[in-house]
Amino acid sequence: MTHMMRACSVLIMAALGSVVAAAPAFAQNAPECVVSGSPPAGWGFNSTGYIEIASGGSCMFSVNIAGEILSSSVSQNPAHGTLQQLNVSSFVYTSEAGYRGRDTFSVQATGKSPTSSGTSITTINATLQ
Repeated sequence: MTHMMRACSVLIMAALGSVVAAAPAFAQNAPECVVSGSPPAGWGFNSTGYIEIASGGSCMFSVNIAGEILSSSVSQNPAHGTLQQLNVSSFVYTSEAGYRGRDTFSVQATGKSPTSSGTSITTINATLQ
């Protein structure tokens, strides 16, 4: 490989890296989802929440259980959108453009607090307008 080809490869990889690095920053700028429903009773308890979002819109959903979150993941992907994990406590839901109706997704988190520990699943029922 010539020096010129190597330099071009490095520039292309750097450019791609900056695009990938910019994606989470864009997602973190999504507004917070306004979730109604009952909050989880603590670690080891499941909960259900409800959101309303515009078709094609995005919002950030956070795991809100008192204590320390040890791990988390998507346990059910939405059928009419995407769910991106930003970090151990935050996810961004983006609804499918043009779709109106209902969608559901779930997040699983394991954690502990002075009063409880365990794995909790939060299911979000979205209404896409």
